[in-house]
This record gives sequence, structure tokens and C-alpha cells, in this order.
Amino acid sequence: MVKVIFFDFDGVILDSMPIRDYGFKKIFKEFPQKEVDDFLVYHNNNGGLSRFHKIEYFYTNILKKTISKKEIEIYANEFSEIMKNELINKKYLISDTLNFIKKNNDNFIYHIVSGSEQNELRFLCKKLDIDKYFKSIEGSPTVKNDLVKNILDKEKYKKEESILIGDSINDYEAALINGISFFGFNNASLKDKGQYLDRFINLEGILNGKL
Repeated sequence: MVKVIFFDFDGVILDSMPIRDYGFKKIFKEFPQKEVDDFLVYHNNNGGLSRFHKIEYFYTNILKKTISKKEIEIYANEFSEIMKNELINKKYLISDTLNFIKKNNDNFIYHIVSGSEQNELRFLCKKLDIDKYFKSIEGSPTVKNDLVKNILDKEKYKKEESILIGDSINDYEAALINGISFFGFNNASLKDKGQYLDRFINLEGILNGKL
């Protein structure tokens, strides 16, 4: 019986990817369009990775340049300010997910594990008035594999009673590494990874043994 649900944030709870595309375009506006477009492909294919990793990847793998930790932090802070201004609008909440969370709040323990920067993530959840549903809200720079592991260890959850719901291959890998079940959502390329949710209402049937 499932008792604990780990949720990814971007693309699962909040439809934020177009806004995050905009944010990266803005902080990298001085660079050639071709390089930025190549980076956005990587960004969208790796939704579960932190912005710190992605900024470093842009420099190291696409621009073929070095970048210091201080420079990464400057870009990340600029990106965070854009996100805080743009993503506090409740219209970006994914209603299918939110309805499930509210309806089943007494049936499961919820945690958010995200590639988004932790302070920004908690700020957004508070502003969106959803922080009250989650026992913890954890983000980067800690990688998702470790976020899940740390919570499993701290709370002494049974792995067979825990699942992770995400929209990226990184989410699948975090579930696989930690030995818990994975449910893909909002990304058809995950249909061959674990189980897949076309709609969140299907999860109720699966967890209740009806599907």
C-alpha cells in the first residue's frame, strides 16, 4: 500500500517550463541565438536537473568556456528573481494535479523534490498557497537522487510504500536509484518508464487497485 508520494514540481505541479525557457533566454541574452537554442533543448530534456548544473553545462559543453562558481551564482540569482516575479500566478498550477493533492491530502504523505533552487521553491509554494499540503519542500543545489534518499532515511519510510511522480528522465533515475516506484506524467517519452499517468485521476484508481 502506497503511503508516501514524492512530487517533482516543474511540469507536475506547476506548468512552469515556458516561463523557465523565458528566464534562461533573458539571462543568456548576450550570447548567440544558436547556442541558446541548443541549450534550451538540453534544458527541456533534463527538467529534473538544477539551474546551477545547467548554467555550468551551457558554458562548458556549448560555449566551450570555463565559468567560476561565483559567476554561476550570479546567473542563478538573476534567474531566480525572474522566476519569483513570474511564477507566483496561480494560473500556472496544473489543476489535475492540484485536485488530486487536495482530495487525497488525508490519505498520503506528500513531499516535493525538485531541481528548482530550494529557497525560491519554498517561496513559490508559499505564494501559491500550496506549501500546507507538503511535509517537506526540498530543492537544489542538492541533487534529486540525494533529496529522495535523505527523506527516505530521515523519515524511515518503507520503499515499497513510496512512489515518485515526475516528468523527466532525471526523476525516473532518482526513483530507480532509490528503489521506489516511478510514475511518469506530462511527458510522453516516459511511457516506457515505470507506469504513466495520462491524467492524475488515473492515479487514484491505480493506488486503490481499480486500474
